[in-house]
Amino acid sequence: MVELLTLMWLFNTSQPPQSSLTAQAPQAVFAAPEKAESSFTIKFTVDLKPFDKEKSLLDIPGVLNVRLRQHGPRDRDGQNYPAFKMPDGSIPVLEANLTLHSTEHPNWKQMTIGIPLAMLKKPFGKHDIVLNFSGPQWTIYVDGELLDNDFPFGYPQWGEKNTWKLAAEDVTSAEIFFPGIKPEKKVAAAAGPKPGIQYWLPPGHNNWVGDVATIFHNGRYHIFYLYDRRHHRSKFGCGAHYFEHISTKDFLTWTEHPAATPIEEQWECMGTGTPFVNQDKLCISYGMHTTRVYPREKTTLPAQWEYLNKHGRTGEFQRATTRGMPAGATYSVSADGVSNFKKSNVMFHPCENPSVYTDPSGKLRLLANFGAKGMWESEAVDAGWHCISPAFPPGGDCTFFFHWGKFDYIIGGFTGLWSKPTDAPNSAYVDVVRQGLDFYDGSNVPSISEISGGRFLMSSWIPIRGWGGTLVLRELIQFPDGRIGSKWMRETVPKTEPAQTLATSITETKTFPAGDPSFLLTFDVMPKQAKNGKLSISFLPESGTQESCELQIDVSKGRGQFGPGSLDRFAGQEKSLREGGSPSGVKNYAIEKLIGVDQPFPVRVIVKSSEKLGGAVIDAEIAGQRTMITYRADLDVKKMVFRTEGVELKKVQLAPLKN
Repeated sequence: MVELLTLMWLFNTSQPPQSSLTAQAPQAVFAAPEKAESSFTIKFTVDLKPFDKEKSLLDIPGVLNVRLRQHGPRDRDGQNYPAFKMPDGSIPVLEANLTLHSTEHPNWKQMTIGIPLAMLKKPFGKHDIVLNFSGPQWTIYVDGELLDNDFPFGYPQWGEKNTWKLAAEDVTSAEIFFPGIKPEKKVAAAAGPKPGIQYWLPPGHNNWVGDVATIFHNGRYHIFYLYDRRHHRSKFGCGAHYFEHISTKDFLTWTEHPAATPIEEQWECMGTGTPFVNQDKLCISYGMHTTRVYPREKTTLPAQWEYLNKHGRTGEFQRATTRGMPAGATYSVSADGVSNFKKSNVMFHPCENPSVYTDPSGKLRLLANFGAKGMWESEAVDAGWHCISPAFPPGGDCTFFFHWGKFDYIIGGFTGLWSKPTDAPNSAYVDVVRQGLDFYDGSNVPSISEISGGRFLMSSWIPIRGWGGTLVLRELIQFPDGRIGSKWMRETVPKTEPAQTLATSITETKTFPAGDPSFLLTFDVMPKQAKNGKLSISFLPESGTQESCELQIDVSKGRGQFGPGSLDRFAGQEKSLREGGSPSGVKNYAIEKLIGVDQPFPVRVIVKSSEKLGGAVIDAEIAGQRTMITYRADLDVKKMVFRTEGVELKKVQLAPLKN
């Protein structure tokens, strides 16, 4: 279970407001102080009531508008408001729109944050709202809880005289403060049920898990993940991601820590990196994607490349003493070896997705991604990197190294995988995907770490309606030839209610109701002849108008796949990654060369549904040695159609998930 930090914040101030409104005096004019654009805070109390038509609650012409409106029940674009619906299915939302201005991006103007009212414990009634613009962040708090934010670029324009007004029938009072009030966090464990770690999502309506980076350090397993809102659409589509942080010692209880790399400047847009140990200190590398905000010539990248080309190694570029906006690779350092990270403010390489690691010989190395490529080496993270393999790995987005036994591996992020014997040179790396022996199973940007007991754990994410989605964990299996398989990690399998036996044997097409929206399905497959036959389970909605899904296992061909579901036929053959398929899209795809299906084998399938997912995640484990996962938008599984050909399914059981 995940022990979340509290989301409660306090806004204490000794300064008087610049202006105040009441229901009796609902309009006023105020003069903005000098440098008013840098930050401001608005506090107001609203008495929320059911409504039909859009209404304005608070308005500062040309600067800010707060409104209530009804949102479409099927519109999940960006904000994912349908994650929280009222009992009648309606989705009333509260939104605050800020108008920004900047020289660099004059078209980046309207920035909206908002919440579905149904996410509040008591949607209607009196609530204290705080809107806080700090420069780097634009945030809405309701009753002290941070519920939505975005990351501005630009500032509001205040006039010498500014008019503002409130809707007296809804808002009882309002105050505006210059400069903005810095929120104080009330440190405590969050109340309420604790979610499980498998398929975990940050709490809220529009927040997701992005690229994952892991390390096992001093008996603790750390997961750093790029925190995403709006499926990469924050900061006007730049993403504005940063690394949040959770960890565990026993893989049963997980602790949320403060963000490892919080966004503190308007220019900050962060990309993938890796945790590593440098000079006995726990660090995390990450990229600064500043070129999403500023043109390359206004960043430090030209100076970094000039130094590299002149000296044959990278230089150490301090943010405080280097001209241009910081860009490229940097890192943060933990003060206590667990959390409490502090930014180094050192740019050590011009690549923008750095993958730093220690190789089996103890050397500090880097795989360069996005803006550079190749393998690099250095005595220390900021001691100057020189390239030892210019062409391999071939760049891309998110490569990752791990060592296991007699073999070294490099993951390509979404589609690549290479391996070699540890004692062989880098030129010996072979393309595992080309052999059809990769372990891609729908996981995006997998990160692999050795944990206690010689076990290896893979963490990744799968996309849900766009960039960012749920966290997925796998335990890996290594075979003598170096091939990697995957299975569910026993500590992270969701808990279930008692199982119900659907059938003791299935040898023909049969249909069963699913019952609960989230459940575990288990059965054993008995091939009637060795290496022969196939089976499928179609997961279907109540009607044929919604999306469906089929899990198919072809024993004869050693293939598993997800495809479209059907009442009366097997789906056609999908493509594997080697064949041009796309497992990272978590829709329809195949995996090849299944392991352990030439004899009786077990199959486990989890169907996970929720309002936030807006559909179903379907996760399969085949013979305890290969996994594959898919997501189906809008699928509400109501029935399952089992189909067999040359195989018998035995002891078919279904158990509802507890959470």
